[in-house]
Parts: sequence; C-alpha cells; structure tokens
Amino acid sequence: MMNMKGIWTKQTLINLLLGQFLSLLITATGFLSSELARKGINAPTSQSFLNYVLLALFYGVLMIYRQEGIKAKWYFYILLGIVDVEANFLVVKAYQYTSLTSVMLLDCWAIPCVLLFTWFFLKTKYRPRKLVGVAICIAGLVLVIFSDVHAADRSSGSNPIKGDIIVIAGATLYAVSNVSEEFFVKSADMVELMAFLGLFGAIVSGCQIGILERNELRSIHWSAGAALPFVGFSLAMFLFYSFVPVLLKRSGATMLNLALLTSDMWAVVIRIFVYHQKVDWIYFVAFAAVAVGLLVYSGRDKVDKNVADEGIVRSKRFDEETGLDPARKDAIESSGTEENRQSFDAETMPGIQFQGR
Repeated sequence: MMNMKGIWTKQTLINLLLGQFLSLLITATGFLSSELARKGINAPTSQSFLNYVLLALFYGVLMIYRQEGIKAKWYFYILLGIVDVEANFLVVKAYQYTSLTSVMLLDCWAIPCVLLFTWFFLKTKYRPRKLVGVAICIAGLVLVIFSDVHAADRSSGSNPIKGDIIVIAGATLYAVSNVSEEFFVKSADMVELMAFLGLFGAIVSGCQIGILERNELRSIHWSAGAALPFVGFSLAMFLFYSFVPVLLKRSGATMLNLALLTSDMWAVVIRIFVYHQKVDWIYFVAFAAVAVGLLVYSGRDKVDKNVADEGIVRSKRFDEETGLDPARKDAIESSGTEENRQSFDAETMPGIQFQGR
C-alpha cells in the first residue's frame, strides 16, 4: 500500500509545479516553431542561436560580478555546448524525414538513456517505485501518440528510416546533455554552467549557421510576423534553460525528462481552447496517467532506519579502531575552526593528506 504522506510533501509539489512550468515553456517553443514553419522559415540552428547569446550575456555578467574562479574544466563546457546544439538540431531536422508520431515516440528514448547514464556515471540508485513511475509516464505518452486524431500525423514521411535514426541520435544527445548538466549543477555551479553553455553554444551555432543556414536566412523576408516568433522562441528557451538546472539539482535528469512528457498534453489543451479542435477522450486518460506517474516518481523515499543505524555503528567502530576519543572529537568538530580540524586529522590519521578543493 502506497503511503501518500511520503508523496504529498512540499518538495514534491514544488518539483511537480516547476516541471510543469518547464513543460509549458517547451510547448510554447513548439507552437512558435510551427508558426515559423508555416511561414516557410526552416532554420532550426538560427532559432536557438539567440537563446545561447542571451545565456552568455546574462550569466556571463553574473560570473564577472561575482569574481569567482571556474570550478570545472572549461573544455568540458565546449563538449557540452556541441552536444546541446546538435541535439536540438537533430530532433528538429528529423521532422523533414519522418512523421510527427515517430518523432514523439522515439524521443522517449532519452528517458532510458538518462536512467542508464545517471546510474552508470552519477551512481544514482533507483528504487522499484521510481521505475514504476517511469513506466506509467511512458505508457501515458504512448496512449497520446496512438490515439492522435489527425491522419496527417500518421504519414510516413519522405524517408522514415533516416528520420527515425536521426531522432534516436538526437534523443541520445539530449540524455547526454541533461545528465552532464545535472553533474555540473551538483558539482560546480549553475551560473558557471549557463554562462559557458551559452558562450560555447553560441559559437557552435554561429559556425553551423554559416555552413548550413546562411542561404535560408538570406531568403527570409523579415517582418514583424517573422521576427516576433523568433524573439518569442528565444525568450521561452532562455527561461527554460535558466530553470532546468534548478529542477536538475532538486530532482535529477530523469524527473526533468518525465515532466517534459506532459508538453504533448498541454499542446492538446491549446488545440482545444485556442484552435477549437476536437480530440479523443483518451487524451485525458493519458494526461492523468502521466500525472500519476510523475507523482509516484517524485515522491520522497523514506530513509531506512536499519541503514541509518548501520551507518552509526560503522562510524563508532571506525572511531574505536583509530583510537579516537568521541568526546574530544565532538568538541573539536563543534569548534568549527579549520585549523583545529586539520590538527585533529593530522594527529589521528598522519598517513593521510587532506587537500582543499
């Protein structure tokens, strides 16, 4: 029997609300991209370029103001910038070759990739309840995909196999980007991450635009109708990138990807109330399934009392083996001075050298 008190916590609700805010931002970028496509503008890298510039300027100024050193190797951010730019490019590019249904379904490949990468590289442990939550979310999305009422969405595309391969590659890169951002957020700094991601993302995007999209940009007849979707897309992406690290630090990359599944549901809501289109009732069942899955996944795990007691026993046994006086240890730790702690470490463990970060 599931303990609802372990799920309905303040932290859980904040994570869910933040995830849905990010999902709405992604929905907004999707509709703005559709508006650009309807106007005959096909420049996916150019759409993301302004977002990276905004990130570099805003967070770069914050970095300069704080005057703090770089906490992670700068060349890792170059790799992250390349991965992030190409992930965005590949998924948008896939729409030219395969169907919307295939893109939506295969984009879910990012979720098992994130689970694998976080387990292998970040040593994240997933309890069975969290895996159940993931399964419920994916099942809800599958219901949405296979109940799509628009026949046009089921068209095979010009080259389905090529498009499907591109989607899988893009989803894998999304997973790499999300897990890398989670690592940098938890080990380095959010401001540093966003500043360097914006800087190197802008450089990579600029180079790619010059190679692939310069002719497309020249052919665009710039007007308010063409410029406003570009600006709106960039602002929505800027907000999305700014709040993603917050959710990554609170809940991790898996929760982020699960929360973004509801962007398809919000798109349905907009179709109903804005465009007055009819949709299947199964959409609402699917939305409820994804909501339940998110709730199950984001619920806080209880700390096993036996595990905690075992940790205390190990600590006491370690103190006894090293000859530490518990009373003296507590007094020195409570003094809070670095000199006392280093002196204490040197006396009790002379064979170990401690270095600051």
